[in-house]
Amino acid sequence: MDRPEQTNIDWRAAKVTQRRYDRQALWFDLNDVPMELFARRLRRWLWGKIDGGRVLEVGVGTGRNLPYHPPRSEVTAIDISPKLLAKAARKAHKKGQPVELGLMDAQRLAFADGSFDSAATTFVFCSVPDPLVGLAEVRRVLKPGGRFLLLEHVRLKNRILGWLMDRLNPIAVRLSGANINRDTVGNVAKAGFEIVAVDSHMGGLVKLIEARKGA
Repeated sequence: MDRPEQTNIDWRAAKVTQRRYDRQALWFDLNDVPMELFARRLRRWLWGKIDGGRVLEVGVGTGRNLPYHPPRSEVTAIDISPKLLAKAARKAHKKGQPVELGLMDAQRLAFADGSFDSAATTFVFCSVPDPLVGLAEVRRVLKPGGRFLLLEHVRLKNRILGWLMDRLNPIAVRLSGANINRDTVGNVAKAGFEIVAVDSHMGGLVKLIEARKGA
C-alpha cells in the first residue's frame, strides 16, 4: 500500500526545523562532544538490540550511529536536513558502509505500510515539530510486531526542574531546534505503541525506550 496523503502537517514548522539544522551542520558534532562522551555507550546498547531484517533510522543527522548499525541488517536512514545528511553520506562512503540514505521529514515518511522490521532513533523526537504525527508515521511503516527503539532526553518529573524546563524551552528551541520539555515516553504510548521497557539515565533526563507495534 502506498503511504496515505496527510493534511495535518505544519509544513512551515517543518521548513523552520530544516533550516535550523542546516545552519548548525558545520559545528553540529563539535557542539555535542561533552554529551557524546556519555551517549556513545547508550547508542551502542540501543543498536545492539537490533539484529537482522530491514531497519529504519529516523534522524540520522551526521551519521553518529553508523558505527553501531548491525551488520546483518538492511538499514535505511533518513533526515530532514540536507546538510546533515551530506555529512552522513561522506562518513558512510569513507567507511564503505552499505546504508541507504534519504532526505525525508519524519512526519511524512515515503515508505509503504509495514516496510520495516525495526526502527530506531536517537535524540530526534525532541525536534520533530509534531511528535505524535512523526511517531504515528514510524508505527505505520513498521510491520506488525515490529520493534521501535528510542534514545531521548525528556522533561524531568521534578516539579521545580520541570517548571524551569518549560520556561526555558522557547529559548532552547530557537537556539538548537530541540525541545527540552517533551514527554516522549507518553507520546510513544499515545501514538499506539506498546511500551516494553524504559531505562532512565542522568537522573531521569535521558530515557532508553523499547516499544513494539502490536500485531
